[in-house]
Amino acid sequence: MNERENPPRLAWRVCRWLLRQCENCLALSGLLSIIYFLCFDVSVMTSPSMSPTLQGTSWRNGDWLLTEKITYRFRRPARWEIVRIRRDEGPMIIKRVVGLPGESIRIGNDRNVLIDGRPVKPPAGFDCPKYISQGTVRNGQTAACGEGYFVLGDDTDDSDDSRFSGPVPPEKSVGRVWLILAPRSRFGFVNP
Repeated sequence: MNERENPPRLAWRVCRWLLRQCENCLALSGLLSIIYFLCFDVSVMTSPSMSPTLQGTSWRNGDWLLTEKITYRFRRPARWEIVRIRRDEGPMIIKRVVGLPGESIRIGNDRNVLIDGRPVKPPAGFDCPKYISQGTVRNGQTAACGEGYFVLGDDTDDSDDSRFSGPVPPEKSVGRVWLILAPRSRFGFVNP
């Protein structure tokens, strides 16, 4: 029998094909949603505390950041990485890991970080900021990391970090800030 002779049958085939395509699209979007919620997070930099690396002062002008949450299931945060941290009393924050568990931190007179009394060399291509000695590391005092991570903002004039709230426990680290998504002029990878 010719399909031209039976229009209802042709209409039913087209309808089934469209339903299958919708089903495939819904399945794909569901899978992508699960991957996003398990592996990634998008946030906006609303504080100048990580300037100049990450910029923004509000939701309107901040860098849009992609955080990946998989890495820290297999390894610990590394020194100089920028991480997203969950706070007990408020919103998540973004800071740079400077001190690792078991180390002690001091900010020298030259405003550079000293780990266990020795200066730390930043990775190639990273212009390490000059940190201000305040809070637990003021006047040459040493702060122990204990089991946590000592995190600092790149703009230490305007950063509520481990100098004031102490080291961050490992379970509070949500993920590694991976990519600046927007604005387009700043698109690129974040961590050294």
